Amino acid sequence: MELHPFINAILNATSATLLVAGFRAIKRGDRAAHQKLMVGAFGTSTVFLISYLLRFALTGTHKYPGTGWDKTLYLFILFSHMVLAVVVVPLILRSLWLASKARIAEHKKLVKLTWPIWMYVSVTGVVVYVMLYHIGPGLH
Repeated sequence: MELHPFINAILNATSATLLVAGFRAIKRGDRAAHQKLMVGAFGTSTVFLISYLLRFALTGTHKYPGTGWDKTLYLFILFSHMVLAVVVVPLILRSLWLASKARIAEHKKLVKLTWPIWMYVSVTGVVVYVMLYHIGPGLH
């Protein structure tokens, strides 16, 4: 097991967990907990991005070991993950900024788009890791 990709998967899983907890906190009306959890998710995602860029700079791209249907699925998940990871960054930053300025109506409207994309990116980050380092090598 390669440690760096594993750490990145843990960071993505942590971000997803904090996003769910933040969602649940706001649904029960706990704004203070929601704020802390969402800032935690942002911090975790930021650490992930720095860690991922460092890993990429050190080791480059990693080729999926298979050639069958699993590679097609892997590439679909990977490319959707990558595109949405780029798209979600300005959405997250704007959502956090709106919340910090107490522009709650605008914040609520934007996070209806931001939150599911951020969740997808966090969860698919873990899926990409599992497929690349565990499923793919096991199938081929």
